[in-house]
Amino acid sequence: MVFIELFAHNPNIVKVPAGQPLFREGETGHLMFVLSSGSADVSVKGVVVEQLQHGSIVGEVGMVSPGPRSATVTATTDCEFVAVDEKRFQFLVQQTPFFATQVMRVMAERLRALDGRLGA
Repeated sequence: MVFIELFAHNPNIVKVPAGQPLFREGETGHLMFVLSSGSADVSVKGVVVEQLQHGSIVGEVGMVSPGPRSATVTATTDCEFVAVDEKRFQFLVQQTPFFATQVMRVMAERLRALDGRLGA
């Protein structure tokens, strides 16, 4: 992700030690996260479906349509995530159209990957 610079001065940092979850599948989610350091796995029903690196976003679906988390995110190394609440998300969407496009791109790529795994 190129837009990591948008979060350079965000004080809402969540530190997650290696092996620990950022969030779990089924939990209610109201924050989006940007991985600022480390790496993490995204798993659905115990199967790793994506590996996150610096600049990756997760939890974006909860910003667009609140509800239970569809996956578990587990740190594979010590991680720092920038937490993005709804107010900041709305500000970024309004002030930085590139941000909105990038979030939609991530959602589309994940949907295509799921379609591929399901044979659709």
